[in-house]
Amino acid sequence: MIEHLPKRLMTLAYTSSIALMVGYALWLYAMGDYRDLLIPTFMTLLLMAALLMHIGQGVKSYLPRIILLCSTYSVVLGAFYFQPQVSPLWLGLPITAAFLLLPLWAAMLINIAIGPLWWLLPSVASAPPAIIVGYAALTLLLALPRWEHARRRALLRATDPNDSDCEAFHMDTLKERLHSEFQRAAMLNQQLAVLVLHLPQLDMAAEQFGHRAQTALLGALCGEVNSRCRDHDVLGRADSATFWLVLPDTSESGALLVRERLQRALSQRVLVETGQLEARIAACLPSRTEHFAHYVKRLETRGAALANL
Repeated sequence: MIEHLPKRLMTLAYTSSIALMVGYALWLYAMGDYRDLLIPTFMTLLLMAALLMHIGQGVKSYLPRIILLCSTYSVVLGAFYFQPQVSPLWLGLPITAAFLLLPLWAAMLINIAIGPLWWLLPSVASAPPAIIVGYAALTLLLALPRWEHARRRALLRATDPNDSDCEAFHMDTLKERLHSEFQRAAMLNQQLAVLVLHLPQLDMAAEQFGHRAQTALLGALCGEVNSRCRDHDVLGRADSATFWLVLPDTSESGALLVRERLQRALSQRVLVETGQLEARIAACLPSRTEHFAHYVKRLETRGAALANL
């Protein structure tokens, strides 16, 4: 799904969708089209459930969005099927909803796959050829901004070593720096340690309080870690909620001391939305004969184990 959409904006979208669906059902009732009432009435109940899922806790954010998208497609499809006089311009509604609620590739795939199916409906099949051109043009126009944004993000990622959300290296740069330190430690017969840090509150902060709370949580972690580490230590983001802190020329006892110091400092940090900052930290050192790929795999496994605690 599209990331970084504010929670309040999505709440407004669900509420507006419910109001529009109720209004459409009341209009059908007033016009005496009782046969067509089933779909909008059922979709109104589904959208209410989606709103409750969006507001509630412990539900993945993509589930209510999928319900909203399916409701949009179902209502437009029912309108074209039961009311042949409906204007084909309403095809733009599900197209726009797909690009707003889905990733670019998924929206393009759905619109390309479902596009020919619309013309099986009598009201769309009798439309002028200009509607086909308009359908393709609208799909491309909605895809271009998302494609350009993705291209710019890829270009920025290729030229900027830092993560886009916090003051830490992104995964590619992190692995390059770790590989360099791994080779350096092996060549100079020095020790190397890596602390694996996991933020269990991160997903909850994004789902309940939005992207701003997630950014605040990431900023607090990176700020505390960077302020208490040496200049040549490397902090990088391994995945969405896991970080690696590379500690060159550090023994196991030194890594454990750093872990305790960070654990104490992070536990004293309190944020408005999420409360006391919680971080799970584990030390992971390479063995003398271990290959780099195997060591990276161990770090990833340790991060997954911390996430499942």
